[in-house]
Amino acid sequence: MNRPELDSRDLYAIADLAKEFGISTRAIRFYEAKGLLTPGRVGGTRIFRRRDRARLILILRGKRLGFSLRDISDYLSLYDADRTQHAQVALLVEKVDQRLKLLQEQWTDLETTIAELREIRKLASERMGAAG
Repeated sequence: MNRPELDSRDLYAIADLAKEFGISTRAIRFYEAKGLLTPGRVGGTRIFRRRDRARLILILRGKRLGFSLRDISDYLSLYDADRTQHAQVALLVEKVDQRLKLLQEQWTDLETTIAELREIRKLASERMGAAG
């Protein structure tokens, strides 16, 4: 049985991906355990392909933007289910809108907190000046 030779540029070891993206191999194994990555195996060694690398990029971007692993998983699963990507894009827009709304609310809360802290600092400084 002849097997076509795989282009080595299409294959990645777990340590290579971890180094490239500045994460631990444990994090990659965690994403695999959650079903977000599905590397092949040669014996006990994980073999990651370009698809896995691309998915890892999306996972890390999603985490950096504050999306849950559940949101990321839902998004990635739609890619396999809908090759037109319409459902995937619609879900992305919905999740981005939700995230933007939450961040805007947090921004407003931070602005309020900062203003209150500045006022407290001002009053405390005035009180120290009056006491001195």
